[in-house]
Amino acid sequence: GRAGAMERWTGRVALVTGASVGIGAAVARALVQHGMKVVGCARSVDKIEKLAAECQSAGYPGTLIPYKCDLSNEEEILSMFSAIKTLHQGVDVCINNAGLARPEPLLSGKTEGWRTMIDVNVMAVSICTREAYQSMKERNIDDGHIININSMNGHSVVPQSVVHFYSATKYAVTALTEGLRQELREARTHIRATCISPGLVETGFAFKLHDNDPERAAATYESIRCLKAEDMANAVIYVLSAPPHVQIGDIQMRPTEQIS
Repeated sequence: GRAGAMERWTGRVALVTGASVGIGAAVARALVQHGMKVVGCARSVDKIEKLAAECQSAGYPGTLIPYKCDLSNEEEILSMFSAIKTLHQGVDVCINNAGLARPEPLLSGKTEGWRTMIDVNVMAVSICTREAYQSMKERNIDDGHIININSMNGHSVVPQSVVHFYSATKYAVTALTEGLRQELREARTHIRATCISPGLVETGFAFKLHDNDPERAAATYESIRCLKAEDMANAVIYVLSAPPHVQIGDIQMRPTEQIS
């Protein structure tokens, strides 16, 4: 079963970006439950510290290590990887989960909002992927895994102007994940690359997007029965527990009631 399939990850190191809330927090918890050493990073670590304490008192076999990192700053990412190398040897699993949307349409949006999305959704994913791969390579880790949390918006453009630029960054994640898969093959490794593309997941995501309109954010999640962060964590466990000769390229998942 899945539990047995996750055994080879016991004691190994996973980096989860954006681990303070939502999908990242649920994924971090699930990996700790399966005995992994999880470095969870975010700009504010108080929520990760609280989650770490919860995991410890629940008696989970793994550990959660909170790390403060602003992913829009390359120097902070590099120093985080260097700290992980010093303290925990390196990264075996990299979960690029951090991402955000700003409500900036293509015809009228603010450059700053676009740039923030590029920095976190595209650049940070690429930098973390490169650094995780280099970490695996220098330790001859041949069975590592890089998982990008994508979106159904990375596969189709919906007629909502506030998410058009966000959608472009997620299309980039789709291309980056496939490009990564090809480069990992060329490098003759068995390191795997996967993306997981959810539709609506009930998190704080919409509240960040519609930060001037909390009612609109709440309505986003109230219209249908949404996916939960735990559903995403289960998908990550499924991907990691596939046998080494099986590489899951993408999991496209939506709430059953979702239309687009």
